[in-house]
Amino acid sequence: MKQRIIGFALILVLGGCIQIENTNDTQVKKSIVSDVSNVGAEVVDESEHEAVSLLGVKLFPPELPQKVLDKRKKELEEAEANFNNNPDSLESIIWYGRRLAYLYQYKYAIQIFTLGLSKFPESYKLYRHRGHRYLTIRQFDKAIQDLEKAVFYSRTAPVEMEEDGLPNRRNIPRNSIQYNIWYHLGLAYYMKGNYDKSVSAYKKCIAISDNDDMLVAATDWLYMTYRKTGNLAAAESLLEPIKSRMNVIENYAYHNRLLMYKGIKRPEQLFNPNKSQKMAIDDMTMGYGVGNWYYYNGDAEKAKAIFGQMMDSPYWQAFGFMAAEVELSNLKVGS
Repeated sequence: MKQRIIGFALILVLGGCIQIENTNDTQVKKSIVSDVSNVGAEVVDESEHEAVSLLGVKLFPPELPQKVLDKRKKELEEAEANFNNNPDSLESIIWYGRRLAYLYQYKYAIQIFTLGLSKFPESYKLYRHRGHRYLTIRQFDKAIQDLEKAVFYSRTAPVEMEEDGLPNRRNIPRNSIQYNIWYHLGLAYYMKGNYDKSVSAYKKCIAISDNDDMLVAATDWLYMTYRKTGNLAAAESLLEPIKSRMNVIENYAYHNRLLMYKGIKRPEQLFNPNKSQKMAIDDMTMGYGVGNWYYYNGDAEKAKAIFGQMMDSPYWQAFGFMAAEVELSNLKVGS
């Protein structure tokens, strides 16, 4: 049986203080024991799965390479220590939740962000992160509520680059906090099929993009949203500033998808449906874009086959996987 990492710390929420007890290094159970009704949080479901897909499949934390796992566990230990030393620090709360999420402990991350919001009820940063993780576990309505609040509370805040928890190869942050708020809100609207609001969110993303990584990611989702609404002219107009050579550091998959839309790259260059080895997380991004491309161009069966193949991947937290899941769910409902 595949080993599942449930967590690696025992967290007791007692009067707003969190105590940690480390045990086994390889697999340790995490429990959050608390009466959290006073901060508006739901009691954490202690089941091993982190979410249930739109197709009714239980979603478990994927395995990480040992070196990556060890690094993230160490970073979580540091975040826990920082939180315990500074329980009223907004930054320590945010990083504790983020580090939990990087180990796929989304339910616990959401509770930490909720605890933070009981102390900082107007923190757009906490709403941004909790909304993101509600999106990850397929609670789209809650994600929208949080991200809309993040938009509201950040409306007068200066644009601020957001530090990466999983840095790119150059260790250069590429997204602002405001961009991430609008980007994830656009995704949540897209997953719900609210394409008009998704268009508005991604237009905002493009308006505040000041580097090519932000531009290609937002352009790609806006392109697909326009195609969903049948507005081919608006979709095609987005491709004009997209060039083969751009200063893209991390969003290569989105850049390549846009080049495919322009006819510079072929679909089979991005996603090989006959690939025998386990699909990487980038294949989720590529696969969804390619599947949509076939669907737009009249080959619904090929699109459905690609979306179905993607469901065999363990990387269900990827937005491409999530979107493919939405497509299959809609097809199931419509059949």
